[in-house]
This record gives sequence, structure tokens and C-alpha cells, in this order.
Amino acid sequence: MKLIASLLTTAVLAFSSVSAFSASEAAPKTAKPDLAKGEASYTAVCAACHNADGNSSIAINPKLAQQHPEYLIKQLEDFKSGKRSNPVMQGMVAGLSDGDMRNISHWLASKPGKLGFAKSKDTVALGERIYRGGLPDRQIAACAGCHSPNGAGVPAQYPRLAGQNADYIVQTMHDFRDGKRNNSIQMTGVLAKMNDKEIQAVADYIAGLR
Repeated sequence: MKLIASLLTTAVLAFSSVSAFSASEAAPKTAKPDLAKGEASYTAVCAACHNADGNSSIAINPKLAQQHPEYLIKQLEDFKSGKRSNPVMQGMVAGLSDGDMRNISHWLASKPGKLGFAKSKDTVALGERIYRGGLPDRQIAACAGCHSPNGAGVPAQYPRLAGQNADYIVQTMHDFRDGKRNNSIQMTGVLAKMNDKEIQAVADYIAGLR
């Protein structure tokens, strides 16, 4: 009986080892981002429009520095697949591999974002009211609910907005509202109810968020 028990124990241990090895082999492996390669790829493909450090000084182009890498990866993938339409960006990302996108996005996330500022004293109060509290009477949700009160966003889900170029925010909000950008059903639904003055006020307020 002791011999049988010993053989059974040995068999169980052997099976467990094989199962653990198989599970380990089957598990997908995500390569660690290479920031040096990310910087090189970014410099070659992206820097002309978004600046060397990811803080675009061209008002209509977004600042990318300090953005959540998961969010950036998704946007690059959406551009490449055509889910997010932009002829310029689709051309830029066409030659990027999954590894390139991952490296670039993590390199950008490691760069500090530069703060911006609101320019319109006349609309900043309206922008703050909508961003922080929404417009409940029209069922417009507060931006802070997803992007956080200070604009830091939520990794992998909602982008960092603090200090973003106001002109870019305005254009993006218009694109969601007008159906030109449709890779976020939630944003399309919220912006369908907002007018131009409200969009401009929110964008200006976001530019000055700290």
C-alpha cells in the first residue's frame, strides 16, 4: 500500500509540474517597452507635429507627453485600422508595428506634460461648471466624472486632459458631436447635447487645469 501511495504521489507531482509548465508556455508574454527605441521612433515619425518632448506648440495638435500609454496605444491602433479617421495620422502610423506603438506610447508617458492656461475670463466660469458638475437639466455629464477633477484622467480608460491645447480640444469635441470621430460612443453621446459656446468654454477651462 505504501508503494502504491508513493507512486500516486509521484505521478501527481509530475502531472502538476507538466501542467504548470504548459500553462506558463501558453500564457501570452508582453515585451517590456523599450524607451530608447520609442524615442527614436517618435523622433523620426511624430516630433515634427508634436514637438521633440511631446508637448506640441501647434495649437491644433495634441500634447502627448505624460499621456496614459494604454490610451495612446489604443488611439494609434484605431488610426491604423481606420476606426479613427484622420488621413495624416493614418499615413504616419501605417508603418508602425505593435512594438513600435508600445515603445512610443510608453516613452511619451515618461515625459512631463507642460501646463497650459485658460485665455477667456468671460467663459471660464461656464467651463468650470460644465467640467465639474455637468448640466443635469440637459443630461450632460460632468467631464470630471471620467477625466478626474484635476484632469489627470484614468489610466487605460480616459485620457489625461490637464493643460491640453484648447484648439485641439475644441476640434476633437466637434468631431465627436458631428460624427467625424466615432471611436468613443460615450463621448459622442455627451457632446451631441452641447453647443459651440459650451464646447469652447470647457476646452478653455481644460487648458488651464492643474
